Amino acid sequence: MLGVSAEQVKIYEAACAEGPGYILVASTPPQVVDCVILDSQAQAARAANPEAPATSPTCTLPGNQDIQGFLKAYATQAGVPCTVDQVKVRGQSGDGAVIYEVGCSGVDGYWIEKNASGWKKTECLQLVSQSNTCEFTTPTEQAATVKSWLAGTDAASCDVQQVRLMGQNANGRFIEMTCAGADGAIIRQNAEHAVQQVYPCATAQQIGGGCKLTTTPPAATPQA
Repeated sequence: MLGVSAEQVKIYEAACAEGPGYILVASTPPQVVDCVILDSQAQAARAANPEAPATSPTCTLPGNQDIQGFLKAYATQAGVPCTVDQVKVRGQSGDGAVIYEVGCSGVDGYWIEKNASGWKKTECLQLVSQSNTCEFTTPTEQAATVKSWLAGTDAASCDVQQVRLMGQNANGRFIEMTCAGADGAIIRQNAEHAVQQVYPCATAQQIGGGCKLTTTPPAATPQA
């Protein structure tokens, strides 16, 4: 038992054989909060006011201290295909699921969340296009990810500098990219990230309004 609350309700901490443990408050009804969430709340409170005293119980058992280990395990369970370097609690979705941000070493990161049907992961490239932010992912890492999709395509030689997710339709997903020392392009890829087509910016005016990152004059119309 950790102690009692101000209302004289007993508070317990439990450690689990796998995954994070919990704080249990023997109130009516009982309250249960996992140690990852409590750690996130404590960090947010300290960031807001480093001098403020702790107002919530904290997990102290040795088995509950590896918060980053627990979070990285979530990323593995969610199928994040990268070397994870940072993870944090981001917030909650509209249906109350906890959202975690995952940072990847050298490539695009993700938001992940677990709901009744299992884990869901969303690329930061998509999130940024929807006016969200990813604290652990840089534009350079996103460019590196797009570059990795270009092998074996007409755009394989592009030294990708900037990328922009334009949107998607029934034909696939469209991404604009700029290339160092060369004209930019738009790629169309399928759900498995395979590039289906490359549209040079000079001839891509009809693809989602054309290129915005690259200023390229329209291709000249051949004279009759």
